[in-house]
Amino acid sequence: MTSQPLPFDPIARAAELWEKHIGSSTSMAAVTSVMRVQQIIQSAVDAALKPHGLTFARYEALVLLTFSRQGSLPMRVMGERLQLHPTSVTNIVDRLENDGLVRRNPHPTDRRTTLVEITDAGRARREAATHSVTAVDFGLRGLNEKQTDQLTDLLAKVRHAVGDFD
Repeated sequence: MTSQPLPFDPIARAAELWEKHIGSSTSMAAVTSVMRVQQIIQSAVDAALKPHGLTFARYEALVLLTFSRQGSLPMRVMGERLQLHPTSVTNIVDRLENDGLVRRNPHPTDRRTTLVEITDAGRARREAATHSVTAVDFGLRGLNEKQTDQLTDLLAKVRHAVGDFD
């Protein structure tokens, strides 16, 4: 982010130029806005999680495990729910395990499956990190609750259209 705000909206300016030189700017302006807001949100969330030694991916994994009935899930299920490649899940779990926030356990009935279980330290870290990210509203500022719900609904339409979920 620049130290001084621009005296104009650069995305609106780009949209005007796009219209003049290329054609309809509706999708371009929306996508450019989403990408810029993603940068803003990512920066705020990263800053909130950094003191806790977490990335957003690791934080999400801790939250997912906290929400599970047993406090543990198979790695495959974690990948599905977090929408990550198995290699990414392994990397996340490795780092969380090295920090003592999760542990791997053999599945009681399926030797091919490894369960990932959140530890007490993981629960404490997740709780502290949650206070930090919620204190900054996950970086999403300028919208009221109704508008935030509308944004979530609109983005879900895009996600659904590309097959993110049924």
